[in-house]
Amino acid sequence: MAVPKGKVSKARRDKRRSSHWKLETPSIVACPNCGAYHLPHRVCKACGQYHGRTVIQVGEEKK
Repeated sequence: MAVPKGKVSKARRDKRRSSHWKLETPSIVACPNCGAYHLPHRVCKACGQYHGRTVIQVGEEKK
């Protein structure tokens, strides 16, 4: 059975663990129709298009 040779300090332990817990920035792409940025493979909230066709109607909200 493997046994550690010596104590690992908190600083050394935390340095080793630090790279696994970082958040990644989400990738964003520009809409080919209007140029607004949105997440890939999702409908553009600015113009309502996805893959060259209108999926949702985007307009002024009614009061």
